[in-house]
Amino acid sequence: MTDKADVWQGTLALMVLKTLETMGSLHGYGIARRIEQTSGELLSVNYGTLYPALLKLEQEGYIASEWGVSDNNRKAKYYKLTRAGRKQLEKEAQDWEQTTAILARFLAPSEES
Repeated sequence: MTDKADVWQGTLALMVLKTLETMGSLHGYGIARRIEQTSGELLSVNYGTLYPALLKLEQEGYIASEWGVSDNNRKAKYYKLTRAGRKQLEKEAQDWEQTTAILARFLAPSEES
């Protein structure tokens, strides 16, 4: 049985933005669970990392929040993607595609050997 890995440095914001684009408004626990589920339960979201990331995304204007009531009738802060967040998601997704393409060049078998 494999242990869950922590979310990779620099990818949490992208995963949060994509989750909110896909799922709509969610509270922090819902965002964390969706990221874990989407990873096939291979990633573990640390709440001590998630909530500061949500605060930062909100301060940057990429997400907005409002208080609501969760499924289990508890007060919860719900987050949603803003127009600026959609643009940022597009930019970060393109950056990630470029980064993975560069890394793939390093991991591919060398033609010079």
